[in-house]
Amino acid sequence: MNAMKKQPFSALLKSNFAAGLVVFLVALPLCLGIALASGAPPLSGIIAGVVGGIVIGTFSTSHISVSGPAAGLAAIVLAAVTQLGAFELFLCSVLISGAIQLVLGFLRAGSIAEYIPTAVIEGMLAGIGIIIITKQLPYALGSSKGIDEFSAMLGSVHTGSMVVTVVSVAILLGWDAVPALKRIKMLPAALIAVAAGIGLNAWFKASGSSLEIPTSQLVQLPVPDNWSEIQGMLTLPDFSGFGNSLVWITGITMAVVASIETLLSIEAADRLDVRRRITDTNRELRAQGLGNIVSGLMGGLPITSVVVRSSANANAGATHKTAAVIHGILLLVCVLAIPVVLNMIPLATLAAVLILVGYKLAKPATIMHFWHKGVYQFIPFAATLAAVVALDLLKGVGLGLAISILFILQGNMKRAYYLSREQLADAKVVELALSEEVSFLNKAAIKKTLKNIRPDSTVIINAERSTYIAIDVLELVEDFANIYAKENNIEVILKGFKDNYDHEGHTTRGSHVHIRHRGAV
Repeated sequence: MNAMKKQPFSALLKSNFAAGLVVFLVALPLCLGIALASGAPPLSGIIAGVVGGIVIGTFSTSHISVSGPAAGLAAIVLAAVTQLGAFELFLCSVLISGAIQLVLGFLRAGSIAEYIPTAVIEGMLAGIGIIIITKQLPYALGSSKGIDEFSAMLGSVHTGSMVVTVVSVAILLGWDAVPALKRIKMLPAALIAVAAGIGLNAWFKASGSSLEIPTSQLVQLPVPDNWSEIQGMLTLPDFSGFGNSLVWITGITMAVVASIETLLSIEAADRLDVRRRITDTNRELRAQGLGNIVSGLMGGLPITSVVVRSSANANAGATHKTAAVIHGILLLVCVLAIPVVLNMIPLATLAAVLILVGYKLAKPATIMHFWHKGVYQFIPFAATLAAVVALDLLKGVGLGLAISILFILQGNMKRAYYLSREQLADAKVVELALSEEVSFLNKAAIKKTLKNIRPDSTVIINAERSTYIAIDVLELVEDFANIYAKENNIEVILKGFKDNYDHEGHTTRGSHVHIRHRGAV
């Protein structure tokens, strides 16, 4: 790692320019597509990509991770922009999100994602995937109607857009399926699909066909003629939004989701790094916070570290964060130099890209994976997915967490201790082996088991592996051994119980709780 720091910039540039170029080619259609999915101006996606590459790339300690606008936040952005009625007000939420991430970074909250169950995270992503797919269907069909006006949407389909969508999907699926094409790292499938969409529509137009896609179904970036117009391209936040409660709720929600997505992406990026360097996650949160503040001030979308671009970066041979910075610079040059070309991109092509992104988030294989993991994994996953789609992301994650916590509590109460009356019916000798830590949550299950032990039998309560036993459980065992067992002619054998426990249930030299072996062998 130190050797990498000592490398001259010219060497870093030479070894990482190709990777930066590949990431730029992957990121360009994604930046535009995610802006489309978010109901935001196309330029906002490019701005977020530029800031994610240059600003976050500079301050992050990750050498592989690439940041930019994320599909995972598109549903939140779309809902907020729709409810607020103005993108300028929404930008205040981006500023709030960035400020919270800065604070989280200084509070050393880099391990926050480790406390969110995988089932909830995957359910959230699958729900977002379904939302992305449904929101992109109108653009894929070339319709001016939304998914909520389904019959009207189907009645206003544009055949040219549908043709472009079908061709784009075929390219996106076929590119990775053909080994010879997959090896051409400099030509990502999304870029080929965009080029094909532009070419098809140009052909429709040149032939005078009715399939020509209308301007309203093409990317619409501003085309500046001078520096003043370039400055005017930026959408500045309306700071009156700070007085709106929805702006704050959206900002807090995005901060939490963006931080979790970033930390998960960083973990994946570290595994992709051939040098196995470990990213400082607290500094990463601070870098992300700074990037989101800059993006919000310039009219950009919220930013996270993104697995797709990070994977492309690693596969292209990146060895240093210079590659991420290069990709940001190339995005900036592109939007300033060739906006006319970008405005030729059909929204149908971007919709095709995003529909496949959504499919990867919500693919049936993921659902079946959690189904096979059992009810304790599948129910939180399914509940989170359904609530994210039906309600909103924050409520969905909250519901998934609540269900996961209930399952954890239930599992702790039953874990390794509960035996039913039927299981004990023919048992003359019963052994109850306690685990290393026995909390008050286990008391109910142990109590039920002890009550189910039939008279004239023998019970062995083994605490040889236990380092902690809650005082409630100790008293329960004591009462059972000295009262209930004697009354029901039950022989009790206690193994591994210490003579003395403190008030918290740990062994001690003091004398607080005594397990009396009266009536026990």
